[in-house]
Amino acid sequence: MIRERVRVQTTIKSAISFTGKGLHSGAPATVTVRPAGVHHGIWFSRSDVSVGDRMIPARWDAVNRSPLCTKLENTAGLSISTVEHLMAALAGCGIHNALIEIDGPEVPILDGSAIPFVRGFMQRGIRVLAAPVMAFEVMQTVSVTEGDATATLAPSDTLRIDFEIDFTDAAIGKQKKSLVMNNGSFARELCDSRTFCRQADVVAMQANGLALGGDSGENAVVFDGDRVVSPGGLRHADEPVRHKMLDALGDLALAGAPLLGHYTGLRAGHSLTNTLLRKLFATPGAVRMVECDAAMAQRLPGYGLVWDEIPQVA
Repeated sequence: MIRERVRVQTTIKSAISFTGKGLHSGAPATVTVRPAGVHHGIWFSRSDVSVGDRMIPARWDAVNRSPLCTKLENTAGLSISTVEHLMAALAGCGIHNALIEIDGPEVPILDGSAIPFVRGFMQRGIRVLAAPVMAFEVMQTVSVTEGDATATLAPSDTLRIDFEIDFTDAAIGKQKKSLVMNNGSFARELCDSRTFCRQADVVAMQANGLALGGDSGENAVVFDGDRVVSPGGLRHADEPVRHKMLDALGDLALAGAPLLGHYTGLRAGHSLTNTLLRKLFATPGAVRMVECDAAMAQRLPGYGLVWDEIPQVA
């Protein structure tokens, strides 16, 4: 019976709302994740807009590339920003279909990680739907480079993320981590890791009208040379690289279906990962869509998630 259940698509059992402020805009917003039917996928809807097209697809070709966050935009020019943590939580919980209503232009940052979303989804529960899971299988290695940053996708029978960062700040330095994204590893290892920046970057961003909702005590980790400025310190000694992996999962979830491939990021960010997805789908024979059997579905993100393994920090 379990083997049959893992082959089907999922959605959340009932709606759940999250309220907070946008990291960059500082504007308050409420995002409500609602159940959706088979083959719906993930869509955003701007409930604060009364005319025109309010629907925005959570898909790689709707990304308006930005180095600081992931911004989606529909053909009418309506946008929603900072979707990466929410998308990572949906992927990490194995949720394939959802309608996400939001009353503003930016997803609230909450505590700067994905754990509030993960815990909310798991409290509501996951409902299985009567349709097989479709996934994208990487068939050829593709790679993109910008400056000293590189992102690569290679064939793999599961989603694996390898990431390496290298900062001059002694409190961050060089960090490297590798994880396979099944058996609850996202929730257990990554979902509580918060967005981070350097103190000098905070000043520069706020001078340019960005990071207006940033609060190092609530929703971000701020570093200054060899110091962790944020009260309470780090949740993990390597929290920065874990958060970069969280971001990568959220950005890869914009493929439009679960992805089976080996992602490697070296100093990569949101824009470069989207460039990689664009190259993947533009390269003939580099990717194919497959219907997951039971064995394949057990290797997808979200499979094997256990409530007791979710960190208790939020």
